[in-house]
Amino acid sequence: MRRRVLAAQNVSRMCAVCGRENAWSLKARFLELEGDELLAIFTPLPEHQGYPGRLHGGIASALLDETIGRAIQRRQPDRWGVTIDLNLRYRRPIPIGGELRALARITRDTSRMFEGRGEIVLVDGTVAVEARGRYLKTSIGQITDVDFSQQWFADPQDAPSQVFL
Repeated sequence: MRRRVLAAQNVSRMCAVCGRENAWSLKARFLELEGDELLAIFTPLPEHQGYPGRLHGGIASALLDETIGRAIQRRQPDRWGVTIDLNLRYRRPIPIGGELRALARITRDTSRMFEGRGEIVLVDGTVAVEARGRYLKTSIGQITDVDFSQQWFADPQDAPSQVFL
C-alpha cells in the first residue's frame, strides 16, 4: 500500500535511536504519514543483533518506544512523550540485513498523557513485534536542563513523497 509522506521529523545529535553523531545510534528516520501515523525507518547492522542474524529484542523495543513516543508531535509539536509503560509482543524473529519499518499511532489522547500502538513490519508485510504504551506529555524543559536547540535539528535527508507499506 502506498502512503503519502507529509513531513520528516527532526533528529538529534546524540539520541540512541536517531542520533546522527552517536556512533552507537540506530540512526532511525521518522516520517509523518497521512492518516495520523508515524513511520520509523531503520536498517539494522550486525552490531544490533542478539542471536546470529537476528535483531536484539531490546533494540526492537527501543525503536517502538521512540516511534510511539514521538507520535504525539504530529498533534502537538511542542510536547514530548515520556514513557510510563510499554508492553511488547514478539511474534517473529527480525532478520538483520535489510530495512525495517516501525509504524505507530495514538489511540488515546488526554491533557496529561497519551496511549499509542505500534508494530515493526517485515518487508513481506508480516508483523514481527507489536507494542502498546502510555506516555506522559511534557515539555523539553521539564525533561532536561541542556540547551536542546543545539541538539535537535531537521533531518538532513530529503523526505520521500511516498512510502510503500
